[in-house]
Amino acid sequence: MKTFRIPPIQTLRNFLTYCGRAPSHLSDAAGNSRGPALRRKPFASLPEEGYSISFHRRSTLSTISMSSSEPQNPPPEQGEEEDAKATSKKAAKKEAAKQEKLRRKAEAAALAKAASSLAVEEEDPLAGNYGDVPLNKQQSREELDLSAWTKVRELNAELKDKEILIRGRAQTVRPVSKNMAFVVVRESGFTVQCVVTVQPEIVSRQMVKFISGLTSESIVEVQGIVSVPNVAIKGATQQVEVQVRKLYCVNRALPTLPITIEDASRSEKEIEEASKAGEQLVRVNQDTRLNNRVIDLRTPAGQGIFQIQSEVSYVFREFLHTEGFVEIHTPKLIAGSSEGGAAVFRLDYKGQPACLAQSPQLHKQMAIAGDFGRVFEVGPVFRAEDSYTHRHLCEFTGLDVEMEIKSHYSEVMDVVDKLFVTMFDRLNEQKCKPYLEAVAKQHPFEPLKYLRKTLRLKFEEGIQMLKDAGEVVDPYGDLNTEAERKLGNLVLKKYGTEFYILYRYPLAVRPFYTMPCHDDTKYSNSFDVFIRGEEIISGAQRVHVPDLLEERAKACGIDVSTISTYIDAFRYGMPLHGGFGVGLERVVMLFCGLKNIRMTSMFPRDPRRIAP
Repeated sequence: MKTFRIPPIQTLRNFLTYCGRAPSHLSDAAGNSRGPALRRKPFASLPEEGYSISFHRRSTLSTISMSSSEPQNPPPEQGEEEDAKATSKKAAKKEAAKQEKLRRKAEAAALAKAASSLAVEEEDPLAGNYGDVPLNKQQSREELDLSAWTKVRELNAELKDKEILIRGRAQTVRPVSKNMAFVVVRESGFTVQCVVTVQPEIVSRQMVKFISGLTSESIVEVQGIVSVPNVAIKGATQQVEVQVRKLYCVNRALPTLPITIEDASRSEKEIEEASKAGEQLVRVNQDTRLNNRVIDLRTPAGQGIFQIQSEVSYVFREFLHTEGFVEIHTPKLIAGSSEGGAAVFRLDYKGQPACLAQSPQLHKQMAIAGDFGRVFEVGPVFRAEDSYTHRHLCEFTGLDVEMEIKSHYSEVMDVVDKLFVTMFDRLNEQKCKPYLEAVAKQHPFEPLKYLRKTLRLKFEEGIQMLKDAGEVVDPYGDLNTEAERKLGNLVLKKYGTEFYILYRYPLAVRPFYTMPCHDDTKYSNSFDVFIRGEEIISGAQRVHVPDLLEERAKACGIDVSTISTYIDAFRYGMPLHGGFGVGLERVVMLFCGLKNIRMTSMFPRDPRRIAP
């Protein structure tokens, strides 16, 4: 038995070169031999038969063993040994460096190529039915008829036996055998099970192999026939299957993702039940979710939350348009604070001091001075508060309203009442039902309880309810978070509602532009609105008299010179008016009973987070 040890990259090629019989298919794509040629002389006369060859992988070297029933070749002659010893050390080092470089660059690839070259496969006549779509076919080369496409959410039993074309993500790929595989395709939170089965002239084994190798979350196009199984499909939202005829991969995801959809979709209840049964499931924490937000958003709950948020914004606009309001867009770079206090982002504006708007308050009032009568805005709001709570953000989306009033700020509360009852009704309709169910599956919650005519309580009444329940509260101070929650529970128990208005707040806890009460200047013509014991709206009648407005601004520590153009607008004649502001993210969070506002902000900004 003779044994030779050579680097694994050249194992097969070089051994056959020794024997003078290197096959051409062991060359690379350019026809080059893999590795340097080795001396043939000692084995130039090997017979064609009588030898067995075995390959053994050990560490970084491969061993080639040769055995034969024929006598071995005699050892090299003395002259050859002397020639070998005459080889210079420089040439030996150069050759060693070349071998090492080649090993590092191509070991894995060369071994894989050698293995694949030994496995001869038939050319697939059905290769056109599957594969990766080349980039040059994705660069808007031609316009296609969009009616040929079907949304995954539209797949139902009515489409039985019809051919459809869908595009989505390969959520899961499960090969069953060489002849069969399952692919769950997801589009915007809706999923359908696709079945790939070998069929003559339609689906080949090579196609099944290709599909089995798809990575999770890759973008795929599927063409197939809709079928209706006899049993319920548990792993998909749509209760039909697609019998695949063609499947193309548009874009491949990485084999390993930072988080998986399965892990990110898991509820706390599932994790706890598994833990009790002795099974440890992955819990994806909040920071990990936010660091990998684009993946987290793909979960059913993530899709549901932002579909609901979209509906809230849509209903807000639609309702106010029907009530005669005009949508406006105000600047977010302003000269002075719009709310007072230190919670403002200050910046340099071409050499002038400026800040980011804490609200559109000043400009929406100026729009009323401009005779628009009723206005609203949907836009970003910035607060520089160092708040690390579950309900505060440094940037959120404000839903703001301002309107003329005829006699009493209750007219503003009437708009709030009708707007939100309409909004809640719409969210509970069929359109949003699948989104609410998706959220509730991962984050269980009870439907919001609200009245057809929204409950209104005076601030003094709320304080008395808290005192009667044994709470110590300041009658002229603001309610803290715990007091709000306690009052919310008391209101629910007494009135059967989780949505109510608390009005006539102490003047000391309201912004400078809030109108004092006519009968007691310790209180103001203002209100807050609550959902599930947490505040979502602040509103009030505004001061429309310029001298009083200036006096109130100074009392709140605001440099009047920075808001001079705002106050001047009141000097030209200003009608009675009032309004309110709503935090979009907070509305969605509380309606869905979620525990953290960062879940309802697509890319949240808080004191610690400014990316992604």
